[in-house]
Amino acid sequence: MIKVSVLGATGYAGVELVRILTTHPEVKIEHLVSNSYAGKRFSDVYQNFTNILDIMLESLDVDTIAKDSDVVFTALPHGVAGQIVPQFIAKQVKVIDFSGDYRYKDKAVYEEWYGLEHASPHLLKDAVYGLCELNRNTIPNTDLIANPGCYTTCSILALAPAVAEKIIDFNSIIIDAKSGVTGAGRSSALDISFCECTENTKAYKVAEHRHTSEIEQELSIIANEQITLTFTPHLVPLKRGILATCYANLIDEGISAEQIMDIYKQYYKGERFIRIYPNGKLPETKFVAGSNYVDMGIKVDKRTKRLIVVCCIDNILKGAAGQAVQNMNIMFGIPEETGINNAAFYL
Repeated sequence: MIKVSVLGATGYAGVELVRILTTHPEVKIEHLVSNSYAGKRFSDVYQNFTNILDIMLESLDVDTIAKDSDVVFTALPHGVAGQIVPQFIAKQVKVIDFSGDYRYKDKAVYEEWYGLEHASPHLLKDAVYGLCELNRNTIPNTDLIANPGCYTTCSILALAPAVAEKIIDFNSIIIDAKSGVTGAGRSSALDISFCECTENTKAYKVAEHRHTSEIEQELSIIANEQITLTFTPHLVPLKRGILATCYANLIDEGISAEQIMDIYKQYYKGERFIRIYPNGKLPETKFVAGSNYVDMGIKVDKRTKRLIVVCCIDNILKGAAGQAVQNMNIMFGIPEETGINNAAFYL
């Protein structure tokens, strides 16, 4: 059994992670850490776990957790993770980190977009960006996984085949993305309260969302040249789900949707969680909610000579907890879909 502990277990990403781990056949949960609820039972904070997981929530004790754990999931805020993760790495404990602290190869880019001085830049060179479909071969060889962001997972996977095959103009990429409210985390902030969000849709952090730089970094690696793009996120009145509509001008104006479909199918051949829709069909958030699937639909706008890719994920699963478990499975050499091989809720 893999002995796991979760730091930040009572946030939205944390509780979804715990829910998955509770029924994972290869996992034993050792410690759940929550500074806000230390001393309470997990099932007192989330009563849906009553008689399922009644473990006590704890304050952080690095020595005890490291001694008892094969892997630690850190679902902590940016900046905080950068101070805590090195303590576990020094004790030779594997870490899967949900923050943005280890997603960048260049600490200057991180510091520019996050407005923080990086607490442990010496770990950046060894961290693996845990987008499983693209970096599967390097994941088993590291002790530190940088679990990707939600918008970034959806956007990068939507565009990776087109970028790899260089069928689009890299200077023309536009990503228009909509996210459910859980993407903002579990807080009492006014702008994500019920009355502010229900029956309302709004763009935010236009031309300045930090996931822009993460998407650019990973697509630039695939392209082997610098990519600069436009990314605009929106908040929509859903609990969970991301829909990203990605646009780019085609290099070969005569290429067909069928040819592009073949490129995508070949690129993602054998990928358990990638579902490419038949020509003419497009994904919806309800088709992936509660699952680890990535659904894509492809359209060629012949009039404007543009490629349009619509991609959906569950932001809290494939965009956070589900992908973290997928990374853990790969790290420990067990079947990738273990514990996360379920259909979407739909209703």
